[in-house]
Amino acid sequence: MTREERAKIFAPFDAMKGLQEALRDREERHSRVEKHGVSDEDAAKISATLVILQKGMRVEIAYYCAFHDVVKRGRITALNTAYRKLKLDDEIIKFDDIYSITVIDV
Repeated sequence: MTREERAKIFAPFDAMKGLQEALRDREERHSRVEKHGVSDEDAAKISATLVILQKGMRVEIAYYCAFHDVVKRGRITALNTAYRKLKLDDEIIKFDDIYSITVIDV
């Protein structure tokens, strides 16, 4: 018997097909959070930082996305003040969803 044939015998068996996916979905739903507000002081800091941002800067942003609070580091690849959003690597982030932003590297 070849090694591949033996591997098929010992392959994992999923007796409850779809259970793992259902558990992941349930866990994701339970980890959801409501969007919380930002204090006036934090909003002023965010606004001041957004004014100095330029394409190519490295930043760390804490923001709200799809029922979750997210913190990401990356490089700003696009900045659109008219539509009030920026692009961090490949992720588009609305200004209104930002909780905090810190410039890491110019």
